Amino acid sequence: MRGNSFMVSPARGAAFDVLLRVEREQAYASELLHSELLRELSTADRALCTELVMGVLRWRSRLDSALGSLLSQPLTKLDLEVLAALRLAAYQIGFLDRVPARAAVNESVELVKRARKRSAMGFTNAVLRKLVAKPDLTEPLLAPGSKTVLDLEQLYAHPLWLVERWVAGFGMEAAEKICRWNQKPPQAAVRLRDADVEEELRAEGVELAPGLLLRGARRVVLGELIHTRAFTERRVVVQDEASQLVAALLGHGERLLDCCAAPGGKAAILAARNPGAMVVASDIHPHRARLIRRLLSGATGNVRVIAADAESLPLRGGFDRVLADVPCSGTGTLARNPEIKWRLTPEDLTDLHRRQVAILKGAMDQVRTKGRVLYSTCSLESEENADVVNEVLEDSEHFRLCYCRLELERLREEGELAWTDLDSILDGPFLRTLPGVHHCEGFFAAILERHE
Repeated sequence: MRGNSFMVSPARGAAFDVLLRVEREQAYASELLHSELLRELSTADRALCTELVMGVLRWRSRLDSALGSLLSQPLTKLDLEVLAALRLAAYQIGFLDRVPARAAVNESVELVKRARKRSAMGFTNAVLRKLVAKPDLTEPLLAPGSKTVLDLEQLYAHPLWLVERWVAGFGMEAAEKICRWNQKPPQAAVRLRDADVEEELRAEGVELAPGLLLRGARRVVLGELIHTRAFTERRVVVQDEASQLVAALLGHGERLLDCCAAPGGKAAILAARNPGAMVVASDIHPHRARLIRRLLSGATGNVRVIAADAESLPLRGGFDRVLADVPCSGTGTLARNPEIKWRLTPEDLTDLHRRQVAILKGAMDQVRTKGRVLYSTCSLESEENADVVNEVLEDSEHFRLCYCRLELERLREEGELAWTDLDSILDGPFLRTLPGVHHCEGFFAAILERHE
């Protein structure tokens, strides 16, 4: 053992660093896994690092349960570095048959050493060797018969309070599909900004399949998209189909506003669908506004990007269409952002609701008579969706709720919508997609029209 470089593989070292930053900085793993932290990794090491990070985050409660059964002290008493190393090894031992248990144990011990927690090396080694002797500890014990919310919590490693909400709101079958979907890497959906890109991608080994919701969308079925020239040049953009559908629902106009635009995917769709329009894309954070400008470089249409608070935009209104894709809990995106489920609390929904109501009211101030506001979230929670819309409409005499079905039928008639079962993606007047049920992220959308 002469040096850490000989003992810790690049993939495991990077995964350890990412997991620590996710915990310490409340960062998002999906962003860190595409950052400079992984720049020096080979393709194989990058894939293993991603597998380890996302696996630990998706199955954290199962891993903690297995580890906790072997300890005489609560996991919360452990140093974060030690806990991260234990979770990394536990995931490999319990879920990755191709990884030798000895390698998982030894490298996690070395990670503890690298983190300058030498006094915990023996402890880490002892705990993990116990786990190796009983690898079935990562498997939950389910009672026979029909599944309960407790079974879903344990089987799919989700917080009980979220599972209970989804069973109450969507039924047991749909809730299980949501939980199951969240535990697997989602198939990437993309939007092509250039019609010739598909053939170019195929030549670089990337195979695409038609979208399931939208005819213009594509799904990546084979190959490494991020290494292609088209991806680097932003001529192909990763964007979930439900997100693309929300932008398409807004329709057409001469003046359009996306008031919570970062990272800019929906604003880019608005610009492409309305090439002669003036499109304003706004975000409260200047650095995120810069990201929007970068994404929209070369986009069609007259796009103006500003940094401003959506609750009180420094604009004079008169927009034909306004998109309010508000900050939300993101519970419809847990397959891509599994750390959310361990951070979110019921109290957070109350705080988010207040902010969302304020943003929607601000968006409504910007629309002209007979203009429309589309309110959307990537949340499954009623407090952030129908409750927001209903509260705002109760206080407004000048807006009415429009039925999303009419806009979906319009998209189908225009040849853009591929999905045929409209009833399954509708909840009364609202658009409602569910992960695992519709093979996309969970999105909500409502259309409000100013009638005078």
